[in-house]
Amino acid sequence: MDQKIIDLYDRYTHEPLDRRVFLTRLAEMTGSVTAALSLVPLLEANQARAAMVPADDQRLEAGHLTYPGAAGDIKAYMARPKGASKLPAVIVIHENRGLNAHIEDVTRRVALAGFLALSPDLLSPMGGTPANEDTARDMIAKLDAKQTVQNLVTTVAFLKKHPNSNKKVGVMGFCWGGGMVNELAVNAPDLDAAVAYYGRQPKAADVNKIKAPLLLHYAGLDTRINEGIPGFEDALKKANKKYTLYIYQGANHAFNNDTSEARYHKQAAELAWSRTIAFLKGNL
Repeated sequence: MDQKIIDLYDRYTHEPLDRRVFLTRLAEMTGSVTAALSLVPLLEANQARAAMVPADDQRLEAGHLTYPGAAGDIKAYMARPKGASKLPAVIVIHENRGLNAHIEDVTRRVALAGFLALSPDLLSPMGGTPANEDTARDMIAKLDAKQTVQNLVTTVAFLKKHPNSNKKVGVMGFCWGGGMVNELAVNAPDLDAAVAYYGRQPKAADVNKIKAPLLLHYAGLDTRINEGIPGFEDALKKANKKYTLYIYQGANHAFNNDTSEARYHKQAAELAWSRTIAFLKGNL
């Protein structure tokens, strides 16, 4: 697919563009409304493809719960290997479409790798993630940024005290969630490991506050996010922080999301995932 089309979709999901404006520009690129509409299913997430690990997988104990946040209860999805206890815990932070079937599936994948995995619905202060993804995107843009970070800080504390936790807590996040991983690393000195997939970088002045080792995954074609890499890496080096950074050439933003046919990059996703699990096991 033409990279300009994928870049347009990235603008639609992150600026955000109004859907009508997006479809109009897509039609201009493809030459017709019919051609544009035929591409939309390839670009958008198809939640029917989300279950790499079935929700009823007998190897797992999984389900929804709530726990106290900074200013109210947080809805969440948790999974762990059946019968296991005293596991390292991993927070899974969703993209800017909220806690959906794909992120719940990723949470189960993390659990199968031997972790107590929890994905908080960070739209909980606004009632939780809606079914419509565009609505979720618009709601996330209206979240109180400081409260959202504090909700993640309380999530670390919740998992440190959880009876099935070994008191070690890591975090991983994607897209908007990758940016929140970086913010959590700045604000949670007791965080033990952090993995950010193509996430917005924190302010350089805040990098010195980071205590946890970082694993940073970026997509080679993701010019929007990658603009912040040099400044971030320079600040990390000056502050003598422990980090590993990978750029996956030929991959687009959201390359790990296998529900989006046009942007999913199997080779990059599998390599990044293997690195992620090894990093979390090594630090937790």
